[in-house]
Amino acid sequence: MSIVTVQLGQCGNQIGHEVFNALCGDIRGTHGLCSKKENESYHNACKERFFSEEESEVPVARAVLVDMEPKVISQTLSRAAQSGYWKYNDRSHFCQKQGSGNNWANGYSVHGPRHKEIIMNLVQKEAEKCDRLGGFFTIMSMAGGTGSGLGAFVTQCLRDAFPTSFILNHVIWPYGTGEVIVQNYNSVLTLSHLYRSSDALLVHENDVIHKICAQLMNIKQISFRDVNQVIAHQLGSVFQPTYTAESGLHYSRNPLGDLMETLVPHPEFKMLGLRNIPQMPENSLAYTTFSWLGLIKHLRQMLIANAKMEEGIDWQVKPRRLGCSIPSSHSTNKPLHFNTSIANLVILRGKDPHSVDLGSFQDPSLYTSWLKPQDAFNVWKTPRAFNKYEKSASLVSNSQFLLKPLDNVVGKAWNMFASKAYIHQYTKFGIEEEDFLDSFTALEQVISSYSTL
Repeated sequence: MSIVTVQLGQCGNQIGHEVFNALCGDIRGTHGLCSKKENESYHNACKERFFSEEESEVPVARAVLVDMEPKVISQTLSRAAQSGYWKYNDRSHFCQKQGSGNNWANGYSVHGPRHKEIIMNLVQKEAEKCDRLGGFFTIMSMAGGTGSGLGAFVTQCLRDAFPTSFILNHVIWPYGTGEVIVQNYNSVLTLSHLYRSSDALLVHENDVIHKICAQLMNIKQISFRDVNQVIAHQLGSVFQPTYTAESGLHYSRNPLGDLMETLVPHPEFKMLGLRNIPQMPENSLAYTTFSWLGLIKHLRQMLIANAKMEEGIDWQVKPRRLGCSIPSSHSTNKPLHFNTSIANLVILRGKDPHSVDLGSFQDPSLYTSWLKPQDAFNVWKTPRAFNKYEKSASLVSNSQFLLKPLDNVVGKAWNMFASKAYIHQYTKFGIEEEDFLDSFTALEQVISSYSTL
């Protein structure tokens, strides 16, 4: 099944380009560990998901690019075409001459309705090119105006037009400080609306990716492109083909459906986080070896201690022993800072993945009490290495990982709202105070649900 990617706003278009670049770079690589048949099967599965071919035989990304300003889209189309290895469809983009001014309401209430027909026609055409449509992958920022406001509107339109298709929103969580004065408003409005329309939200935090660039990738002057390439690598580590328990000896044909079935057992719990190890500069790979045992041990501790990267993990955090009470500052009997999960998916890529013992991820104490570990944990595997890493492991988790950042954003937005700060900038585009209150209520419910795991 094919996935149509919808790139929204400056952030969404820049990340989308890096994602397709990473996917194409991966399938072009040679992997001596795998047979020719294995490589060919992997290549074909990736192409079916993300690319179509035109007469030129250059793979064409299954994507729609949307922004209210032309500059980023023009650059994105040009950079893809110049690579010579893949490109975007020249007719699958939409832009205007005026942006949304970092105002969610402008993107959602003005640009969205005004340009709905054109944007949805582009999406429909991309969907019709798929032999079998597996769903939509939207990429957007939470903090700005076009990506967040127009992105929320387009996601709602996708749900209305394709009610049975899966929708996964990839959302970029803003830096804690220094982006946009109204970013907390934009974030609250975006998240609450996406929660109604999409099947799941896969979140990357800018602060975390910045740390990975600085501490793991050893990048001195970190650019947006550096950040986007790390995000793209992590996304590729999830979306490239794998064998699932159900797919047997064939690569899975329904990546979005498999992801939802594995990780989203209840509609109140839609927040997904992603961790990937190892991550390091390419010039260090030749001098480093990894064992599956070490990778899995680190990945599990990253999960339970809510560490977003493999440096600085708190090894003191331990799961609660079933049947034991452990005092803490919380009202529940759980160890402080322990990250309880609803569901986890581990993805193994590289040499001998079938030899890996993943029993430590099936520990019942990692999970909420209303799911059995055998239902809450899944593993996907492929012997094909990913992007020059002989062995790599990714973890997609539906857990409490975002509780603190979400609580902070809602709290800051509420404080501004209580003092009526900047509300007029939203009401002039038709967003009323009741809309804010509805959004606060929706997210308070999300916080409450995850808090009680």
